[in-house]
Amino acid sequence: MVSDADLSSLARRGDIRAFEALVERYKERAYMVALGFVGSPEDALDLSQDAFVRAFRAMATFRQGAPFYPWFYAILRNTCFNHLRKVRTRAESSLDAAQESGFDVADCSPGPAESAERADLKRIVALELRSLDPAHREIILLRHFEGLSYREIADVLGCPMGTVMSRLYTARKALGARLAGRLGESRVGVRRDGGENGRAGRGGSR
Repeated sequence: MVSDADLSSLARRGDIRAFEALVERYKERAYMVALGFVGSPEDALDLSQDAFVRAFRAMATFRQGAPFYPWFYAILRNTCFNHLRKVRTRAESSLDAAQESGFDVADCSPGPAESAERADLKRIVALELRSLDPAHREIILLRHFEGLSYREIADVLGCPMGTVMSRLYTARKALGARLAGRLGESRVGVRRDGGENGRAGRGGSR
C-alpha cells in the first residue's frame, strides 16, 4: 500500500488521483469525526466533504514529510467549529454517535423494557456530550469516539501528552457530573482511572 507520505507528496504537486486515494483512506473516519461534532448525519457528510475540498485547495501549504491526518484533522475541526458557530445548537442529536462514543450503560434492567431504557440513556448521553464546552467534547470524541491513544491525540492537537491527559480528565469529570445529575453515578459507564468502558484505544502510549 502506498504510504500517506508518498500520496501527500504527489497531491502537493497537484496529483488529483493521489489526493483521491487519501480521501478514500480517511473519508469514513472524517465523517465519523464530523458526526461526533455536529450530531447530524447529513451535516456530517457535507462538512467532511467540504473539509476534503478545503484540504485539496490548501495542499500547497502542506509541509513535506509531515503526517497527513493531523494536518487534515485541523481543517476538518475548523470546518465543523465554523458550522457550529453559525447554527449555535441542534434540535436533534445522533443516537448512533452516542452508541459509538464508547460510553456504555450498565445492564440495570434486563427484560423487555431494557432496549427502550438503553436507547433513552444513550440519547441523554448524546445530549449531555453535546452540551460540553467544545474543547472538552473534542477531547472525549478523540479518545472514546475515535479510539486514539494519548500520543495520537497529542499529535492531532499539537500539544503535549500531559495537556491531553489533563484536558481529558477535566472533560470526563464535567461529563460525569452532568450524567450523574441525571442518571446517578453508579449507572454511568465512565471510568476515571485512565480507561473507559467500550471501545479501547488503537495502541500506542496511553
